[in-house]
Amino acid sequence: MAGDMTIQAFQSLIRDRYFETDAARGAASTFLWFMEEVGELAEAIARLERGDGDPDNLREEFADVLAWLATLANITGVDLAEAIHNKYLRDGGPSGTK
Repeated sequence: MAGDMTIQAFQSLIRDRYFETDAARGAASTFLWFMEEVGELAEAIARLERGDGDPDNLREEFADVLAWLATLANITGVDLAEAIHNKYLRDGGPSGTK
């Protein structure tokens, strides 16, 4: 493993590097960028399923999706670590299957 990083630390890293530009773009436009990255991840997964995937590209696309999700959380004022804790850890988390 390259190194452990908390969700909070990653969200802070993204905020420190990109917040000014991201906030100026706004949530709606940023969401479109996020969806483009999700599409690129979908393509990388499809290539993997076909047997011609690139593991390095797959990792990059996962990282990009996570970065854009953190960006959206930053510009909408959501603390991802807190949201995850409240949804999945507090009081035993949700029941049922995902």
